[in-house]
Amino acid sequence: MIRSRFPEQQSLQHVPTIMAILGLVMAANKDWLSPVSFACLIGFLWLHLLGARYLYSYVPYDDWSLQLLGFSLSDQMGWQRNHYERLVHFCFGALCLVPVCEIAYRRGKNLRMAILLCFCVVMAASALYEIFEWLISICMAPRNAEYYNGQQGDFWDAQKDMVLALAGCLLVIPLTPWLCRRCSDGLPRRNA
Repeated sequence: MIRSRFPEQQSLQHVPTIMAILGLVMAANKDWLSPVSFACLIGFLWLHLLGARYLYSYVPYDDWSLQLLGFSLSDQMGWQRNHYERLVHFCFGALCLVPVCEIAYRRGKNLRMAILLCFCVVMAASALYEIFEWLISICMAPRNAEYYNGQQGDFWDAQKDMVLALAGCLLVIPLTPWLCRRCSDGLPRRNA
């Protein structure tokens, strides 16, 4: 049996999970995504589920690295905080770029416009998520807000999270033309 450390926080963490699963089911039923794009979104959802299970600030990756590698990642890197949340923001930029670009490309956008559009969508989604976190922090009790948004005392947390989403995005952009064409082979494409 899996016991959550903070069961009262789970519902807030899993509202986005439920919305994402419903969106993925709809996308699968309508063949909106290639298997590669679908796998990218499942990968991101898996990272979110893991973060939501432990709450992002408490994902025990140091315990796991001690068991698997014999050392603590935080000790090796000199980290004072849990960086799992930062990993997920980076992966958001990297993993969500491909499906968004594929959708734009399949809807008739030329490849350059599709890449620009998906870059803007990923960054706008990152900004909207940070605004959502901020709204939660001012509407909830401070302790509950801290459990949700994983700030861990970092005043610049939102900006760092967005920069990491940007870095993930920029890392994948050079691969996007190849991925978009490969993912869209054999799938319907509308003319602009």
